[in-house]
Amino acid sequence: MQIEQFEDKGLAHFSYAILSDCAREIVLVDPARDPQPYYDYARQHDARIVCVLETHPHADFVSSHLEIAQTTGAVIRVSKLLGAAYDHEGFDEGQSFTVGKLTFRALNTPGHSPDSVSTVLSREGQDVAVFTGDTLLIGDVGRPDLRETAGHQTAKREELARQMYHSTREKIMQLADDVLVYPAHGAGSLCSKAGSGASSSSIGLEKAENYALQPQSEDDFVKELLADQPFIPKYFGYDVDLNRQGAPAYAPSVARVPRLATGTTPQPGVLVVDARPEAEFKRGHLVGALNIQQGGKFETWLGSIVGPNEKFYLLAADEATLEDLIRKTAKIGYEALVAGGLVGLPSAAATLPELDVEQFRQHPEQYTIVDIRNASEAKAESLFAGALHIPLPELRERAAEIPAGKPVVVHCAGGYRSAAGSSIVAPALPGTSVFDLGEAVKSFQPMAASH
Repeated sequence: MQIEQFEDKGLAHFSYAILSDCAREIVLVDPARDPQPYYDYARQHDARIVCVLETHPHADFVSSHLEIAQTTGAVIRVSKLLGAAYDHEGFDEGQSFTVGKLTFRALNTPGHSPDSVSTVLSREGQDVAVFTGDTLLIGDVGRPDLRETAGHQTAKREELARQMYHSTREKIMQLADDVLVYPAHGAGSLCSKAGSGASSSSIGLEKAENYALQPQSEDDFVKELLADQPFIPKYFGYDVDLNRQGAPAYAPSVARVPRLATGTTPQPGVLVVDARPEAEFKRGHLVGALNIQQGGKFETWLGSIVGPNEKFYLLAADEATLEDLIRKTAKIGYEALVAGGLVGLPSAAATLPELDVEQFRQHPEQYTIVDIRNASEAKAESLFAGALHIPLPELRERAAEIPAGKPVVVHCAGGYRSAAGSSIVAPALPGTSVFDLGEAVKSFQPMAASH
């Protein structure tokens, strides 16, 4: 038996291939949008993929379960509670299947979602590992606030938090301490608030170190779990529904994105996502363009700022970067929203001014300061007294709340988000100078005066 873990660092997503050596058959768990790595793994081991397990309909990425099943003939197994629109076999508590000497049995573990299933892997009667999806994570449990309006079954966050309390204690914590824990996400995922940087753990280690598994009342657990959860990106509900239906095949869908000739003028009224470095963007960009830079979290911020009902152009500095960006949009199911991919700059009709940092340092009261960090960040540390706090995912909808009487300075924690934020605020406040504090925020002492 072999367990191979695949990691998508951009989305902090883990997927798995479990190989039965004797049967030369593979079971996949929570595969990412691009199925090619799993096909490559099967080919390398002269094995075939016979089953795809989905622990729940994922909110933060699009799964390739349907494409893999259609390509390989593998069976998709999911909970009947999921309401899957594709051919599948139900996989709920009391059900199991075997591959060679391996047995996979289902545990219904609602909490992150009403339809979450954890799968216990046994070899010759001995429990070896549990694939927990987003129920039990390393150092955390999955957030319970994503299924209030999305999916076949919905549930209020408090109800799901209470279900999580019972799922962890009555199901997962009943497994032996040496059973390995393989979750669907790690540190940096927006499916939880405090995940560890480790890629695997054990039941015993989680019982000893995971804050959510410590002895506490159900009410205390619910209160702690619901506190300070991160924002919910705009695309999460869209991905839940797309995964429940089954996404189109990855490579053909990416290929259908229009690649436009250099110099093509975007259609008026269609959003432009400019992924070039912020320094290039500030020197010249299309009026109204959003500067969501190419980087490790591009897809997360794209799906947090741009809604799943919006068409947009995607602009990159070069062909290779454009292709990478299109693949990233596909990871969250946004490739169908791309009106066209562009390289270079059709015209440089707008610029953003550079902040005189020393002037701002000496007279911050002469500026309106907008803090676009997440609520938990602003709560933990206020960098500028009197700053107006509007988290970046809400900024497009709330930019009109920013007063236009003084120059505006936008800041985050490290500069990536403030580049996007300043590109949102500037066209919303015509006639007002809008500055990006960028990385310079690191040189300021907390609670610098602002009036």
